[in-house]
Order: sequence, then C-alpha cells, then structure tokens
Amino acid sequence: MKIFKPVIMASAMAMMATGTPAATGQNVTKAPGGKFTPEVLNSFGRVSDPQVSPDGKRVLYGVTRIDIAANKSNRDLWVMDIDGKNATQLTNTPNSESNAVWIDGGKRIAFVYKDDKADKAVNQVWVMNADGTGRQCVSSMKKDIEGFSISPDEKKIIVISTVKYDTRAVDVYPDMPKSDARIIDDLMYRHWNEWVEEIPQPWVGDFDGMQVANLKNVLEGTKFESPMRPWGGVEQLAWMPDSKSFIYVCRKKVGKDYALSTNSDLYLYDLASGNTTNLTEGMMGYDNNPVVSRSGKIAWISMEHDGYEADKNRIFVMDKPGGTKVDLTADWDYSVDAVAWSPDEKYIYFTAPYHGTIPMFRINVANKKVEQIAGGWQDYSGMISVGKNLIVTTVQSYSSPAEIYSVKIGTKPAAQLSTAATKLTAVNDELLASIDPISCRQEWVPTTDGKQMLTWVVLPPNFDPNKKYPSIFFCEGGPQSPVSQFWSYRWNIRIMANHGYVVILPNRRGMPGWGTEWNAEISGDYSGQNMKDYMAAADYMKKQSYIDGDHMGCVGASYGGYSVYWLAGHHNNRFACFLSHAGIFDLRAQYLETEEMWFVNWDLGGAPWDKDNATAMRSYREADPKNFVQNWDKPIMVTTGENDFRISYTQTMQAFNAARLRGIPTHMVLYPSECHWVQRPQNSIVWQREYFKWLDRWLMPDSEAAKQAAAQGK
Repeated sequence: MKIFKPVIMASAMAMMATGTPAATGQNVTKAPGGKFTPEVLNSFGRVSDPQVSPDGKRVLYGVTRIDIAANKSNRDLWVMDIDGKNATQLTNTPNSESNAVWIDGGKRIAFVYKDDKADKAVNQVWVMNADGTGRQCVSSMKKDIEGFSISPDEKKIIVISTVKYDTRAVDVYPDMPKSDARIIDDLMYRHWNEWVEEIPQPWVGDFDGMQVANLKNVLEGTKFESPMRPWGGVEQLAWMPDSKSFIYVCRKKVGKDYALSTNSDLYLYDLASGNTTNLTEGMMGYDNNPVVSRSGKIAWISMEHDGYEADKNRIFVMDKPGGTKVDLTADWDYSVDAVAWSPDEKYIYFTAPYHGTIPMFRINVANKKVEQIAGGWQDYSGMISVGKNLIVTTVQSYSSPAEIYSVKIGTKPAAQLSTAATKLTAVNDELLASIDPISCRQEWVPTTDGKQMLTWVVLPPNFDPNKKYPSIFFCEGGPQSPVSQFWSYRWNIRIMANHGYVVILPNRRGMPGWGTEWNAEISGDYSGQNMKDYMAAADYMKKQSYIDGDHMGCVGASYGGYSVYWLAGHHNNRFACFLSHAGIFDLRAQYLETEEMWFVNWDLGGAPWDKDNATAMRSYREADPKNFVQNWDKPIMVTTGENDFRISYTQTMQAFNAARLRGIPTHMVLYPSECHWVQRPQNSIVWQREYFKWLDRWLMPDSEAAKQAAAQGK
C-alpha cells in the first residue's frame, strides 16, 4: 500500500496565517486547516471500472493514486465483497494494472500490465489468482496491448494493438535514416493529442488461460481504425454467446473521408470463415458500444446524422445479427450514455444526462417504457456492471469524487424499487471529511425567450446569506456536454467554492439533458441563444443578495474558452475578469487548424470560403471572437497545451497577443507537454495555483494575490 507524506507543519501554519493554499508539492492525507488545496485534489484515490464476479459475491475495481513528487500516476487492483466489506488491495506494483476482468468462474483475474524488467517492456495480458498471487504474463505482442476481450467460453481472445499508419522520410529515403520528416498527402494526420503515426486494430487468437497464441489482425492490410480514437476502448468490442464471432466498431474511412464523417458501423466477424458483415449498413451516424445478451440479442448506441457528433444517442436493438433494427428510445427525448442488459433480457439499464444530473434508468424492451431507478443530486458516471440482483457503477457529485455504488434491480415497477443507491467504497471519505463542507442549490433562471434554465449554484463553506461573495461564472465546453454533478480534476467545482467563491453553472442552450431541441439550438449558432442564456444567468445572479456584482469572473475551457472570448467582447460590464483554457479565438483559423472537419462543418455551418452558405457566413461574422477584440475591457488570462490538436495552441497565443497589444492586463501559461487537457500531476497543480492567483487578484481585493500585484505595480 502506498504511503503519502502529510503536509509539513510549517507549510500548514503558513497557509493558516495567510489564508492561501499551502505550497507543499506533496501528497496529503488530511486537508491543512480544512482548506481544499491543489495538493489535496491530487491526493484523492480515483476509483474506476467495477466488475461484479460471476457468482455475484465480489466486486473487482481499480484505484489510481497520484504521486505528485514523481509526477506520475499508478493504478492498483482491489476486490471487495458485494456489500462493500472486506476491501482488499490485490496489487502493489511499479506500473498500472488496467482492463481487469474475472476469468475461470471468478477463480482468476486477467488484466493489462507492463513489466519494465521484461525484454520487451510493453503492455501485455497477464493473469493472476483471485487473491493476487500467481501473476503470469500470457501474451507476447511486440507493441502495447491497449485492451482485450475474452470470449464467453474463454478459449478465444481479442487484443487491441497498433499498426503503422503514416509515412516517414526514412520509409521513402532509406539513405536518410536521421530525417524525422513526415510525408503527408491527406487529412487526419494528427488527432486530438497525437500525430497519427499508428492506429489501433483488433487481433483475435487462441487463449487457454495460460497463453495467448495465433493472433490474427482482423483488419490486416487496411488503415481502418478500431476502436476509434480518442475515446474508444474494449467497449467497442462484443462477443457473441457461442464464441464463434464477435462485433467490432469501425469507421471504414481514411484521410479526408474520415475527417468529414462520423459514420461508424458495427461489424460482425466470423472466426471460422474470416467473413465480415456490416450489421448497421445504411445507418449514417455513430453506431457504437455494442452489448450482447446471453441469448444473442444485440443492443447498441446509435446517432442518426452523419457529421453530428453530439446527436441524440439512441438505444437500438436487434434480436439476432441481421435481424430487424428497433429504436427503443424513439419516443424518449434524451441522449443515452452507458447501456447494459438485465439478466432476464426484459430491460436495458442505462445512464443519461437528465435535468442537470446523470441518473440511472431502465427501458422495457417489450413496451419501450422508460423508468428512472436511481437519481438524486449526483451523477451515475461509470460503466454499468450487472450482477444477479443489483447493478454496480460509480457515482460522483460536486462534493465527492467517484466511489462505487450498487443499485437494486428487479422486475417490479420502478416506483416499488429502492431508488437509494448503496455506497460500497469509502476510498476518499477520510480526506473528504477533513475539508470544509460546501453546499449546493438550484436556481431557475428566466431566459430571454421565455423558458426556464436550471443553474447550479455552489456555495462556499460556512456560507452566510447576509454577506456578499465574489463569484465564478462557469462556461461549459463541448459545446454539447452536460453541466451535471460532475467531479473534475481540473475544473473542480468544490475547490472553487472552498476557495471562497460562489460558483455559478448555467445549463444553457446546447446541453444534453433537456431534450433534443434544447441540445441542438447551439449548432450553427454559437453566438445566439446560448450566449443570451449566459447573460441572463449573470444578470439573475447579480440580483441575489449574497453576490458581489462587481466581482464576478468568467471562466471556461474549449467551447467554454470560446465562450469566454466571445463574452469578453459583449458582456457590457457583467464580468470583472476572464480566464480561458484552450479556447477558440479565431473561427476562420480554427476551421483550417483543427482535424475533425465534421465538427466545424456542423457547428459553424461550413467553410469560410462558402460565400453562399448563410449559416457559415453568420458564424464567421457574428460568432467569431476576434471580430470583437476592440470591445475587450477587462483583464484576461489564457492557458493551453502545446500538444492540443483539437484547438491549436496558436488560438490562445492570438488571444494573448491581441489583449496585450490593446493594453489589457493579461497573463498566459503554456504547457509544452500537455494536450487539450492538463493531465500531468505537477502541471495540474501549477494550473490550479495560477488559476486562483489570477482570480483572487481581480475578484478578491484583499487577497494576497491582489496585494502582491499592487505592490509590484501590476
């Protein structure tokens, strides 16, 4: 078990004396003086991927710990009884164990691990006894195994590994071995956070419990990617019950065609013949994440429109491969996340954003009736593992990181089921108990078009309604991602509130959980009703007696960062300062710098040279933040990762340069090793420190940051 160093007394005393976070650079086991510091945030155990054992008596799961000093993370495996008792750590190794599953009826566990001492130090498939003994590597791939799926009869296995994709100079000119030139003839040469040098493909082979052998690349000789980057994993693979065939997800396109389309399909691969059948031919959007019942019924998540990546996720089913496709959610106006079959195949369990949270639901396969079976002010955020009479998943909220919970299931009407989930793990309870508590409320804000918008309001510790507080106005990214009860290790709402701010989180237009019309209103209209929603929320909150209307800061990342830039040119003195991470500043440049062309085509309406396209021309005229820099009048901080290929770091540099040239107080933090996110532990802490230093300077006149800036004449 890992030991984390406590905060040294001198640092804790200094923090208590100044009211600023302790700068320890070390993990902590207790919050110093009740304060939620960046070090505390990085000391939580990150619980994930619960797997119910075949006999339904135990749960296998992982806990990731951050070592701040070493600037790395490590994931270990744990097991507990189905009621949460007898939690036992199974692994304590230098590297992370991932993709862990039960095998041999629960007698053993298979997982992915990299042994640094091996001749070929890459991720391989390993097995061990259920008590953690008898570890053994059972595969010998030349490149990393990213995940695997074992057949129901446990005689076959699919592994995910990469193959070469791009062309390098040395491939064309062997006499130039030291050249690092990339030779590029088509689009999608980089994606999200990587140059596309290799792509994942599924390999199928034999497995006898002790050895993986005779692996064959199912997509040999192609440049088709499966699973799909950057989100896809083993959930895009599914075995049929007889172990003679399996389903994989693939978008069989490359280059420009790939960049323009979201049309993925489910493909059935027959092991004996090697034949492949497209099960979703003619379905034009994303078809994804197949799950197969014990009798061979197939359920999957499907979007309707090609090129619309934030379309409604529908639940489709077919009773057998090639059978009739049925949309179970045709009459249910919300977008689905994770899905799983009930043991009796009468229901499909799923999670979905719904009215500002992510509850758990079930849908009756026969009559398509949807019922909520678990909810509350929290998010059921993980994949679903189904046992004999309960579901196990992870649950999180603004107040707490993910822990494992169970939900009772059955055939009774949902109203007769207990909707109170049972908490099984307490990985973070002790550390959470040492942090001053926060509280949360809902405000329903009237919008300019006569609707009501839920706005989460998170209040600082020891909230006094008779005082006035500075506030942080949070702009969500996506743009079509939910403002639910999420827990983030960058945009962490609790650490903001614990720092003394009221945090305001509007569910503006363009967010799932409020129906397809509400979700779609942002497409092709970035500067439209959703921005009016933001301003309505700011105006409403400024009227609340506990809000200091002169000290409201506006922050956001990605589309949220774009929102910050656009609002900076239109806010009419609503905000005192701004902070944008990885935001879009120049829409014309974004169109030609980004990689997923389907995204900008759908969201902006089309190319900047398409002069007859009214939607596109309106976007580049009215929604482009750079067109309104002349109106910027408040301090603005910008941050980004230089390996961000979704929104190039040059967008952030443009914004910084524009603000600086206009004489506006500005501050920029660049992370050469980061992508669209800030993931490395020490960079994460630097990000949090810089974040609060900037906000405190402009929103808390009596703060140390404000005093230091004044003393330095800034």
